[in-house]
Amino acid sequence: MKKFFSIFVLVMLAAPAWATVTITTTDLGGGVVAIDYSSNETELVRAFALDITVDEGFIDSISDFSVGDDNNGYGIFPGNFSRYIVVDPTTGQVSDWSAGGYTPVADGNDPGALGGLGTNGITIEMGSLYDTQAPPAQGRLCTITCSEACQLTVTTNATRGNVVLEDASEAIVDLTGATNVQIGAAALQSYTGSQTDQWVTVGKPDCWCAEINPRQCHGDADGLSQGVNKNWVSTNDLNILIEAWNKPLSSLSSRQICADFDHLPQGEYRVSTNDLEILIANWQLDDGPAPDCP
Repeated sequence: MKKFFSIFVLVMLAAPAWATVTITTTDLGGGVVAIDYSSNETELVRAFALDITVDEGFIDSISDFSVGDDNNGYGIFPGNFSRYIVVDPTTGQVSDWSAGGYTPVADGNDPGALGGLGTNGITIEMGSLYDTQAPPAQGRLCTITCSEACQLTVTTNATRGNVVLEDASEAIVDLTGATNVQIGAAALQSYTGSQTDQWVTVGKPDCWCAEINPRQCHGDADGLSQGVNKNWVSTNDLNILIEAWNKPLSSLSSRQICADFDHLPQGEYRVSTNDLEILIANWQLDDGPAPDCP
């Protein structure tokens, strides 16, 4: 009996310690949802790969996430790192983490990734890298904004790595508080420009509303600036315009209609030469254009 007990103890000591990580979602109102994590073990999480889906509408945006290394957060985004971040070959350091497009949302064309912003599902990838400022055992990963009332569910993404601890073992993940969570409707936005009839025709996009994106009519399709000079009209906006170029309204996503800068159709298309001219006129102005769209 003593021999059996000794063997049992040795086996238990040799077994890996599987930490439980809990993911929760909280409706913050106005369609905004917080994605939080916590661990009941001393072993910290190294990286998260999560799918977030809604059963109605779309996921419009993501915000409130850490960016970069050594900042008490999960600011390393593996799927987008090589696309947007430049590492100095001599020092091995990153001098600028503010590159436009560097977000936790994996590209919809990446293996195993969901469609992305403007669709009903996104895949987020978030990791830590630090010398001294480790992430806490619990905190906020990000917030997302849903286009309408829905049920939201978070799952782990095995293809992209699930949830991994710092010792490289896979965590047990509790998703009870992030499964079929009811999210209230987004706050109603109002369009105050002169083409109200067109706003209604194209589905009342939030991005046309000055309270959401006050530079959209000047060529800012994504509502974000790029680079240290805060270029509000730059390559990300051009990419959205290219995606929407000479397509009928029926083929445009909620993201692509944001490139309709003049709020008028051109023949059978919504995004065409008139919109391109607006974008060119405001191309890469330092901290411009002015946020004065009606």
